[in-house]
Amino acid sequence: MVNLGPPYQGYLYAYPHKTAYRPLDPRPRLADVWAGEDTGALFLYTHVPFCEMRCGFCNLFTRANPPEGHATAYLAQLRRQARQVAEALPRARFARAAIGGGTPTYLTAAELTELFDLLQEAAGLTRVPTSVETSPATATPDRLAVLMERGATRISIGVQSFLDAEARAAGRPQRRAEVERALGAIRAAGRAELNIDLIYGIPGQTRRTWDESLTAALAWAPEELYLYPLYVRPLTGLGRRADPAGSDPAGSDPDWDAQRLALYRHAAARLAAEGYEQLSMRQFRRAGAPVDGPQYCCQDDGMVGLGCGARSYTSALHYSFDYAVGVRPVRAIIEDYLARPEDDFAFAEVGFALDGAEQRRRWLLKSLLRAEGLDAGRYAARFGTGVDEDFPALARLRDAGYVDGHRLTAEGLAHSDAIGPWLISAGVRAAMAGHVTR
Repeated sequence: MVNLGPPYQGYLYAYPHKTAYRPLDPRPRLADVWAGEDTGALFLYTHVPFCEMRCGFCNLFTRANPPEGHATAYLAQLRRQARQVAEALPRARFARAAIGGGTPTYLTAAELTELFDLLQEAAGLTRVPTSVETSPATATPDRLAVLMERGATRISIGVQSFLDAEARAAGRPQRRAEVERALGAIRAAGRAELNIDLIYGIPGQTRRTWDESLTAALAWAPEELYLYPLYVRPLTGLGRRADPAGSDPAGSDPDWDAQRLALYRHAAARLAAEGYEQLSMRQFRRAGAPVDGPQYCCQDDGMVGLGCGARSYTSALHYSFDYAVGVRPVRAIIEDYLARPEDDFAFAEVGFALDGAEQRRRWLLKSLLRAEGLDAGRYAARFGTGVDEDFPALARLRDAGYVDGHRLTAEGLAHSDAIGPWLISAGVRAAMAGHVTR
């Protein structure tokens, strides 16, 4: 039998997590890191580490309300980094792109124009499917006009809850009128897809209020919905409120776990009835919504990250800059990024080298946690071995009812945030545990 532990342990959006990264000594040149890699269908991710406020649940790499001039300095430095990356990857072609953060639309319309200019000039980014994150306060018509003019094909807005009281309880003070105005502006701006983020498990939330947020979101007919369970993590606003000492306040709360599972199941059933296909524990896509542009497979294709906080990966090395959550360390890392000479960006600085076993495990995790599951034939073609022989743990998950063949069952999808952590290797787990949370 399998004892996964509590259902809500962590969102395995990347493997390995940045907390497993360590300084690379000596620092390898990017040209050497990418030598021999297929760079014909890459993903370009650009990180803007600024927000108008730091939400209570947020443990992303971002700074709220930076000093005047920081955005200008950041864009100038981003251009320098992009030039160095372009020189290291002269034949790079991008299949997809995303601009995240932080909140990219914290930048003014003029600054967003400059951002797209530098990505086009230095990284060669033209008309590829591009997703941009925004917030209710910054989804203004002038900013959205720039996004539409420059080819954004997807706008993702973090609403979290349509109820003002719940938003405040999650550490995100906002008014529903502002949320509705922002959604109206996005729909009026152009033909970009709309994604709405919602959170369940907020203090005081009930099935009725959760259903109210779902109804309000569905009224805008979003192409996608992402539903996130609330986590309370160290050094976040909610975390400091729960535990001023700064240790992990989450622990295991069976009642909260049961509530989140019940809200998740209600939402999954309702969205299925409303014509949405479930693509992962979090992602739901409206049936029939077209998928534009060339295909990109994160299991096989690489990613280039630009900006402080962005992650890049090849088949054998994942790398980034230093990582932190706390306000002061984040500020220090951003200041360090702004002060670097341009030549510094020709090197990878902090990262994790994946041997053959870790490459196989990453492929397993990035496939299994998607609703379509893992293609055993593609795995064998990629690695020359069988996934079931490489990972006997799959048989245990099948016996427990979490996996059917090489796909998660409905119960497996519901427990994705336990299955992912359960499958982390001992080496990566030890590296994550040894990270000093800052």
